[in-house]
Amino acid sequence: MKPRLLKRILPRGLQGRAALILILPVIVIQLVVAVVIIQRYFEGVTRQMTGNIAIEVAYLTREVNAAPSAAAAQRVAAGLGRALRMRTDLLAPGPKGDARVFYDLSGRQVITSLHNSLPDVRGVDLYSNARQVRMLVGTRWGPMRVVFSRDRVSASNPHQLLVLVVFTSALMTLIAYLFLRNQLRPITRLASAAEEFGKGRTVPYRPRGAVEVRAAGRAFLDMRARIERQIEQRTLMLSGVSHDLRTPLTRMKLSLSMMEDDDEAQALLRDVEHMERLLDAFLSFARGDAMEEVSEVDAAELVAQVVENARRGGQKVTLRPVEISDGEAPRAKLRPQAVTRAVENLLGNAARYAHRAEVRVLLAPNLLRIVVEDDGPGIPEARREEALRPFTRLDAARDPNRGGGVGLGLSIAADTAHSHGGRLLLGDSAMGGLRAELVLAR
Repeated sequence: MKPRLLKRILPRGLQGRAALILILPVIVIQLVVAVVIIQRYFEGVTRQMTGNIAIEVAYLTREVNAAPSAAAAQRVAAGLGRALRMRTDLLAPGPKGDARVFYDLSGRQVITSLHNSLPDVRGVDLYSNARQVRMLVGTRWGPMRVVFSRDRVSASNPHQLLVLVVFTSALMTLIAYLFLRNQLRPITRLASAAEEFGKGRTVPYRPRGAVEVRAAGRAFLDMRARIERQIEQRTLMLSGVSHDLRTPLTRMKLSLSMMEDDDEAQALLRDVEHMERLLDAFLSFARGDAMEEVSEVDAAELVAQVVENARRGGQKVTLRPVEISDGEAPRAKLRPQAVTRAVENLLGNAARYAHRAEVRVLLAPNLLRIVVEDDGPGIPEARREEALRPFTRLDAARDPNRGGGVGLGLSIAADTAHSHGGRLLLGDSAMGGLRAELVLAR
């Protein structure tokens, strides 16, 4: 079996693999025990016990054949039968062939041993009555039916031990599986808490389980606390920096507005406005959505509002009908302001580099996809990864004559996608330009 095919067959989850580790050895042990007990022990015991009965039947046959008449043979058969604990009937109908239940493994050995030890055996019936052995033996005076207890040729209930082994193994496997699931549950909860934190959601979590799992849980809580504290401190610091930088910029704008309206003053005013725009973009990227709480919103309505705002700003944007999977609600748990800012940045890029843009909203069972397409020059495939980096401008690759941004629009959208457990995908648009797909986990 090829390794790839084996990987497809084997379970991928830790619980499934652990169950396989438990069940597989139990099955192998059961098979080994069954083979050893049935083929080695029970077959040997059955062969020995059947050989003893064959000696008695052979002695009975010789005495019957030595009788001077049929009546005497009948009396000899009856008398020796009672002594040997057998029921014998001379000239009585008996089995004309061998018969047994298909799962009677020891019965197969009984029939084989009787035929090998007694050449005159014409048939052995183990099917009519599971507690008796009915056999037909040829004699000088005709066929003789011999009936005796099945316990005399095979161990009583030979499969009882196997049934007990199987039942006990199944019971212990079930108990072990329940215990294992209880041990794996803290790992599942830890993975769920980490996944939710990756989507920007902080869920209550308390370390439980084994010592190693508790250590991993405490390490996760410490890491989450440090990240949250770092984000909060960064946000507070940037808020202070924003206030400190806006004050001198405001004074500069006020001073320039009081100066004579000449080309030099206008140039300086444009520089100040450009600095404010750079500051706003940088703070928007650095602040991210750390301080915004997750709420359940109507994703389609949120995107529709962004598109409507873009239209009022003079942008040519088309909103296609929402595509919703069967039974899926249009609501999703998001950070509304962050998603709004990300979509606005994507539409802002489209407005800067293209003439028309088109927006689609697709709701899948676990994903929210917001697709923005334009008819601009697009981004070469070799530079799409570079375009997602902060402060990266690809104006030369698109259209440098239409004004450039600060290189943070796609970075902010990608950061928003990552904080929601998704990603930003760039591709070729059917309109001939760029296709930006914002994939968010619901």
